Amino acid sequence: MARFFGRYEHSLDDKGRVILPSKFRAHFEHGGYLTQYQDGCLSLWTPDEFESQMESMLGRASTGQSDRNLARLWASTSHEVEVDRQGRMAIPSHLREFASLAGDVLVHGAIDRVELWDPVRWAEKVQPEQQRLSEGGDG
Repeated sequence: MARFFGRYEHSLDDKGRVILPSKFRAHFEHGGYLTQYQDGCLSLWTPDEFESQMESMLGRASTGQSDRNLARLWASTSHEVEVDRQGRMAIPSHLREFASLAGDVLVHGAIDRVELWDPVRWAEKVQPEQQRLSEGGDG
């Protein structure tokens, strides 16, 4: 099972591609799956983890209208990606728009997936926890 950690700062190129850190690339030799994710980021899943996510969504789809619509949305916006020889991965425009990715991209490990964030949005989301850690809170 792949585990991801670390933080890397990259930028989108003119074709909407981002470089996947070399530390992560081996897990995506056979491609991966890019999805919308919580809090307005994108998640990059290995094929095995994506399969697990699909099973979870399939289970949710039978629990009610809202979950069924969430599963539909998740499936319809998911995208299979390949990493080229230079380590670049194309991000479809609808996913770039969802995550507000326009220039700089924060690529970081999130244990079972890789997340892609707009750096400003990331800072806003984690600022309370970062403050708590700097003040000696739980860590």
